[in-house]
Amino acid sequence: MAHDPSRREILTDYILSHQEEFYRLAYSYVKNRDTALDVVQESIVRALSRADSLRDPAYVKTWFYRILVNESINHFRRSSRLVPLELVSQEEPGEVRDDAARLDLYDAIERLNTQEQTIIRLRFFHDMKLEEIAQVTRTNLNTVKSRLYQSLRKLKAMTKEDCNDA
Repeated sequence: MAHDPSRREILTDYILSHQEEFYRLAYSYVKNRDTALDVVQESIVRALSRADSLRDPAYVKTWFYRILVNESINHFRRSSRLVPLELVSQEEPGEVRDDAARLDLYDAIERLNTQEQTIIRLRFFHDMKLEEIAQVTRTNLNTVKSRLYQSLRKLKAMTKEDCNDA
């Protein structure tokens, strides 16, 4: 008889294989390495303590991302303090191709409202489909689409670049 993995095992496997992605998303909100690690850790603890509320293991990704986004936003709101741009560029995870353009884009994203930032981050930094973003944010798919296109128009205006290639 085959072993049927429990929700907790599925969640644990998912968490272990996607930690770096979680860190990048948390970092995009809090702009601090240690704080981002704390947010990811808090999200993992919260998710594991609520593993039984994961109704369908097929939705583990959107279920966990909802927890992570909420934890990131909550932490950002609790500690919303300014971080000098010099520190942001030093701590930015991943490769840096064009520092000036990259900072302009990140600065522009920071000027969007929280809902718009979340949609942009999930779509372009985490390659989520619009349907997944709708599940993570508990928002109607058409609302996600309209916010995405509205956000892209705002980013284009702020950066004077074509953000559709992001």
